[in-house]
Amino acid sequence: MARLTRAETQERNRAKVLGAAREEFTERGFREAKIDVIAQRAELTRGAVYSNFPGKRALYFAVLAEEAERSAAEPPGPYRSLTAGDVLGALARTWVARLPLATDPAARLGVELLPEILADELTHRPYAQLLRFDAIVFGLAMERLSPPERMDGRLVRVAEAAFTLLHGASQLAAAAPGFGEPFNVVRACEALPSLRFEDSWPTPPIVPQARAAGEAWAPPKAFDALRAQPVRLDGDGVVAVLGLHRLSAIEEAVRAAFTTDDVTLVVVTGQPGELVPLVALVLADLRGLLRQSCPEHAWPRLRVVVDETGEIAAAAGVSAVSDATETAIRVESGRIAVRAEGFGACHAAARGGAVA
Repeated sequence: MARLTRAETQERNRAKVLGAAREEFTERGFREAKIDVIAQRAELTRGAVYSNFPGKRALYFAVLAEEAERSAAEPPGPYRSLTAGDVLGALARTWVARLPLATDPAARLGVELLPEILADELTHRPYAQLLRFDAIVFGLAMERLSPPERMDGRLVRVAEAAFTLLHGASQLAAAAPGFGEPFNVVRACEALPSLRFEDSWPTPPIVPQARAAGEAWAPPKAFDALRAQPVRLDGDGVVAVLGLHRLSAIEEAVRAAFTTDDVTLVVVTGQPGELVPLVALVLADLRGLLRQSCPEHAWPRLRVVVDETGEIAAAAGVSAVSDATETAIRVESGRIAVRAEGFGACHAAARGGAVA
């Protein structure tokens, strides 16, 4: 039998660690789970576990991300008449079908996720931005199906309200099983668009001047985490390199970009070992919810690439990344035409104007 390569051995060990961790977290919960026991279950050393994950929390996020990937791979559900209310109703039905049951330990695997996220500033600030990103994506999708009456109108706040209801339902299902009627939550979500929240999109108050660049653009291969497929980044459009504290700025790029532009969000972080598994979890869950509630032709014209190594950021001229990174470039004919940095960079690069 041929010997495994180093990469194949690492991949096999990672899979063994994840499988053992899932068993341990399911049986004992996150707080009571032990790394030593996970290593024993995986028939590996404690060091082998830590060579794949920096700690128990990152391992927990990675296990939940695997679960979310399985759910996201389910066939898309039947779509109704394709209004904003239909989208939110389908979203809510998918959500409540996943609510944990007191009698099903496996379904309760993720009930400690939110308390663990809230326990540390390192995780809860990025998580807040990831949830805002979820609402932006759903809001943009609903706008394509049910355009707002006003030219500057948007449906992002409607999406935020829906996610508020749904996350609250999840917490009550874990803390007070049997409380409330889940399908009342579905009906409430379906009715949200009729409430006509005051929601408009103003020009960002801070917009830096984009600088002419004229540099070569040679990005590496990439993977779109929103659609789970390889993607080329060499087309004309906007590439926004955003740290996990600045993800919501991508809305500026999407709204300001030209209709023919590719718009790409490149997610970076100063703590990849700890936070990339959390990003993978949220994006896989978002993809699964989108697939069950909204046809792909209505998804926003946006690709999402998780740049764990910073290689794509470096190609865009960002030499050092952090969770506060905000840099955007406009690509034209295979070159970086303009660059902008700081608050409002996405809007500036998307508009394409530059000063020497």
